[in-house]
Amino acid sequence: MTAFFVVLTVALISVTGLVVDGGLALNRKAAAISLAAEAARAGAQGLDLETYRSSGIVQLDRAAARRRAEQYLAGSGAQGTVTATAAMVTVTVTVAVATQLLGIVGVDTLTVTGQATAAPIHGVTAPSGPGATR
Repeated sequence: MTAFFVVLTVALISVTGLVVDGGLALNRKAAAISLAAEAARAGAQGLDLETYRSSGIVQLDRAAARRRAEQYLAGSGAQGTVTATAAMVTVTVTVAVATQLLGIVGVDTLTVTGQATAAPIHGVTAPSGPGATR
């Protein structure tokens, strides 16, 4: 009977840990996605002004876009990766979440990631670029 209660207690703590720590991980994942979106939008402001002025084509200066997004991440104290093309900036933020209850069963951290992409657009009523609808 005692062994049954020990097993039952461990199982209940594990399930409670999944609920509590899973909720915490979901919250941090939402924050990581939001931070990635903000950094991507900051990066999407790194326009290639020379190309725009000479041809009217809106595209990114890859180095400037990457630098802007990385500066945003650094200012937020976040860790992530930035990929920039002429058309878009993609930011992936990785967060390690310390567990509250799952540490009892040997799971000390959960790793969550958030990813977002942003592209420069031209004009208010006539967007252009990937994903723009006309």
